[in-house]
Amino acid sequence: MGATQADLAGSLNPAPAGLAWSARSLLVLLALLGFAATTWLVGWRQGLLWCVGVGLGVALAAGSFGFTTGWRVWITHRDPTGLLAQFLAIAVCMVLSVPLLAAHPELQGADGPLSWSLLIGSFVFGASMQIADGCGSGTLYKAGLGNPVSLAVLPAFVAGSFAGSAQLPAWLSLGALPPVSLLHVFGAGGTLLVQLGALALLGAVLWRKRRADTPRRWKGSAVWVAAVALGVLGALNLVIAGQPWGIVYGLGLWGAKIVQAFGVDLSHNAFYGLPVQQAQLHASVLADNTSITDIAMLFGALLAGARSGKLCPTVRLPRRAWVASVVAGLLMGYSSRLAFGCNVGAYFSGIATGSLHGWIWFACAFAGSLLGVRLRKRLGVGA
Repeated sequence: MGATQADLAGSLNPAPAGLAWSARSLLVLLALLGFAATTWLVGWRQGLLWCVGVGLGVALAAGSFGFTTGWRVWITHRDPTGLLAQFLAIAVCMVLSVPLLAAHPELQGADGPLSWSLLIGSFVFGASMQIADGCGSGTLYKAGLGNPVSLAVLPAFVAGSFAGSAQLPAWLSLGALPPVSLLHVFGAGGTLLVQLGALALLGAVLWRKRRADTPRRWKGSAVWVAAVALGVLGALNLVIAGQPWGIVYGLGLWGAKIVQAFGVDLSHNAFYGLPVQQAQLHASVLADNTSITDIAMLFGALLAGARSGKLCPTVRLPRRAWVASVVAGLLMGYSSRLAFGCNVGAYFSGIATGSLHGWIWFACAFAGSLLGVRLRKRLGVGA
């Protein structure tokens, strides 16, 4: 999810200072107009979610916060920085979210069923995201930065997410157990104790096994600031939307709306034919909680990139690497729906809201990444 491919060729030359300042000012104005327009069209809640999404995009892009890269850098160089920053972000979100969920039953955690589709989907997603060099959030924020690979991967991700959603009921028929919320098992205090302890233990193991002589992928405090910001914003998303931060449902909905616009009737599909999905398909895309933050994340990354001068990096890859990236994007979209989320919806929000499926997703997706890191080398996507 980092700038691995972009680093191959650098960025465009920076604009003159006066022009760059004017462009940044215009983008800030457009962000404010986005909030005003969203609030006017669909209400205050969606307007506030627009602000949360912009903040998420800024934090991800400004801190080069990478789920995919964090895993890959640990696998290849034993640098634990990226994974430790992820654990910090999850811990911050968890400390804020778990008491809220316990006190307000109307709020919804990221609970996913324990199914064969979860095991298969998370493994495939973990492998695919290494080839595409970005998970759901990574693809969005790098597309917002104008990264050409992510711009090519994003439409494939949308198509895959739509297809995965449409076929999800068939996958669940293979066998599934009900979701397990640790809040119901241990209570709020016990959930915090168990999960913070697990994250601390994992962090200690990573730190003990780190390779001290390897070059650091992240330097300075930016990634840690981004981690805290993501944790706080993730909790705000829960409060405002009534549900945790997610990515892939919105992308699948975009695909369904596109298909529907071409005259395809989805009312008989086992997933999109459900009343709640039909209502989403016939409502404004801005009315969907996940879609509004996804759109705003693109804009937030653009805003951060304009400030740092890292927009529109030049990427040179062999043809097979471009094809592999797009195919990986399609697989990511499809598998993320089978696994009930990506690194954000399942791993980050799942663990932060006390869902057992978040831990299972993490284990299977990490195993998939071990394979994906090897495949990306063979496919010429990157080191």
